Amino acid sequence: MSGLIGRKIGMTSIFDENGKNIPCTVIEAGPCVVTQVRTEEVDGYNALQLGFDDKAEKRTSKAEQGHFKKAGTSPMRKVVEFRDFEGEHKLGETVGVDIFIEGEYVDVSATSKGKGFQGVVKRHGFAGVGQATHGQHNRLRAPGSIGAASYPSRVFKGMRMAGRMGGEKVKIQNLRVLKVLPEKNLIVLKGCVPGHKNTYVTIEK
Repeated sequence: MSGLIGRKIGMTSIFDENGKNIPCTVIEAGPCVVTQVRTEEVDGYNALQLGFDDKAEKRTSKAEQGHFKKAGTSPMRKVVEFRDFEGEHKLGETVGVDIFIEGEYVDVSATSKGKGFQGVVKRHGFAGVGQATHGQHNRLRAPGSIGAASYPSRVFKGMRMAGRMGGEKVKIQNLRVLKVLPEKNLIVLKGCVPGHKNTYVTIEK
């Protein structure tokens, strides 16, 4: 599917034609440079590799420098491959935010905010407050039993417990495109997308 790499600018809100206040996210999407074209004959599948955001040459390995030089562009910080990209595109060509149109729906993936070590109430949505009588105290946010004793004499893998939360790749599906501003390389999406400000995001049709 066609797509772009972008950077999350932040959240705001706009009013629709009925006067309803809609929360939305502003993303700087592109311009992205075509750094590699994969074809069925050579690679076994059709795809387009796009690069976004310039990177200092001294921080780029020799192999990466050769790869970007072949495409006739400067080194890029973020490189993503999009399978079955719509339309014909050549090496070194620039793809902009105008591939999206207002009113269509897109999927956005990014790395979510890291929350650190969290308990089961925040991490997994446990109810928390249990029985408030029978002498219970200071066990309001505890996970409860995590397994039986004599059998199976162990805690099963995948048991939902406290631990590190966030910092994972998350995809939000079916976000509506509210506005496209090609002159500023901006796209406005309804709702929120994963990650903090300036996080790299991948937008797919």
